[in-house]
Amino acid sequence: MLKKQKRSDALILEIISGIEKVKGEKINLLDLTNIDNSFCEYFIICNGNSNTHVTAIVNSINRMVSKSLKEKPYHTEGLNNSEWVLIDFINVVVHVFQKQYREFYNLEDLWGDAKQTKIA
Repeated sequence: MLKKQKRSDALILEIISGIEKVKGEKINLLDLTNIDNSFCEYFIICNGNSNTHVTAIVNSINRMVSKSLKEKPYHTEGLNNSEWVLIDFINVVVHVFQKQYREFYNLEDLWGDAKQTKIA
């Protein structure tokens, strides 16, 4: 369990670094570990200002994780229009939104039981 937690912690740090590197906005970490039947341990949610910005955030995350941890996502979807891109790293799922889609889907409220940490 400890090894799994250290892997998740390292992955979270690299993902956040990738987001910050290209000025992704309003980064929020949701801890789902104490929620029954959750399909992953953590969500990381952020937003960009345009399709191009969302794509840049996704590419930056993938580069940082690949370079530092030698890992690739299990699955990525939403890159065809870059309004809401989901990057699945199994234990950590990243949601990169355009602002208006993030407000519409409001995942933070939907997963309101999760412990939330806003990243400055």
